[in-house]
Amino acid sequence: MKGRSLRGRLIAGGMLAILAALAVSWLAMTWLFERHIERREIADLTRTGQALAAAVRLQPNGAPVADVVLNDPRLLHAMGGLYWQVSTPAGTKTSLSLWDQTLKPPATAPSDAWASRIVAGPFDDRILLVERSVRPDRNGPAVLIQVASDEKVLRAARREFGRDLALFLAGLWVVLSAAAAVQVALGLAPLARVRQDLSRLRKSPSARMSDDHPREIAPLAEAINALAEAREGDLARARRRAGDLAHSLKTPLSALSAQSRRAREAGAIEAADGLDDAIAAVAAALEAELARARAAAAREAAFASETAPLAVAERLVAVLERTAEGERLMFDVEIPADLRVPVSEDAVTEMLGALIENAARFARRQVRVSGRPLADGPVLFVEDDGTGMDDGRTEAALARGARLDEAGPGHGLGLAIVRDLAESSGAVLRMDRSDLGGLRAAIAWRSSVS
Repeated sequence: MKGRSLRGRLIAGGMLAILAALAVSWLAMTWLFERHIERREIADLTRTGQALAAAVRLQPNGAPVADVVLNDPRLLHAMGGLYWQVSTPAGTKTSLSLWDQTLKPPATAPSDAWASRIVAGPFDDRILLVERSVRPDRNGPAVLIQVASDEKVLRAARREFGRDLALFLAGLWVVLSAAAAVQVALGLAPLARVRQDLSRLRKSPSARMSDDHPREIAPLAEAINALAEAREGDLARARRRAGDLAHSLKTPLSALSAQSRRAREAGAIEAADGLDDAIAAVAAALEAELARARAAAAREAAFASETAPLAVAERLVAVLERTAEGERLMFDVEIPADLRVPVSEDAVTEMLGALIENAARFARRQVRVSGRPLADGPVLFVEDDGTGMDDGRTEAALARGARLDEAGPGHGLGLAIVRDLAESSGAVLRMDRSDLGGLRAAIAWRSSVS
């Protein structure tokens, strides 16, 4: 479907895949960072707990005493963010930072290792808590040692890390997307050569895909070449059959013409007239088919060249001016000298000749042949000041066998041949009303009729 770009789809797919991978990376790295800083905090709290365990002693009544100096400033004022507590059934000793709060004891405190957990803490904050039960005196009661820090500090560090990481990954996404675009461009670059080869193949049936293609594209090029060879062979055989048929019918037509003359000499005037009309119709069709076969035979090289239509138009007009119809008309040729059309001189002569001859047949006084370059390609116009035709008849007039004037001579094949030649060269033939009052026929390459 036109408009769907493989390059765009590959780039968009690559950008989305990179974005998804970086999003997963952001989640994983944020989680790993959180685990890392949590382990670091647990290690710091454990060292504080070990210092308390080394300094704790029991009073005679079993109440704990901690003769230790900890220099962390968070322990020296209320809600400082770092807390410790040692407790026994006989009493509790806390840091100044706990003020009038206490740490909740666990249901069962481990005695062989430090345990950690995140729980609701003092001052309506959540805390990261490490704890262990120790016995300063082998025969005395167990002492529960608890050290905690605010969990909100960890959350803030995680948010800052996540924000900085997101900014970094966004920049990395831009860089990787650009790299993906470059990779796609490099990967699709060989297709440009395929496009060029196909363009040559479209212009000339004898052209072939080149052999200089990557291994992945080589089977496609070979298949296209095989199809082109088969098509060229079919076209050649069809042209030969058409030419042979046309030539084989010329001898019977000559014999019929001789019979018509004998009939006329014998006085069968009406029968001879009817026979002559039939012979003329068949001969016109044969000549048209031979002209089409000649044009098709030369098409292999015809549409790979360029022609200046000014010289062709002037030569055709010079011939028509010497005819009985042309002597009464004024021909205007308004084609820029530097205008070029992508078709051979023979094809331009065939197309312009039929159109100018048709215009001369119906013009009152003037026929104008013009051309100009447009943004999409060149366009040629042939106009007359005759009666013209209704818009609804223009398409019917291009049909094979249709005629602009049913009362005039001819068999309606000229315009059909012009349209065939135009379409085979990548152009379109259109007809509408001219500002001269009559018909305007336009041959436009790449649909550039204006």
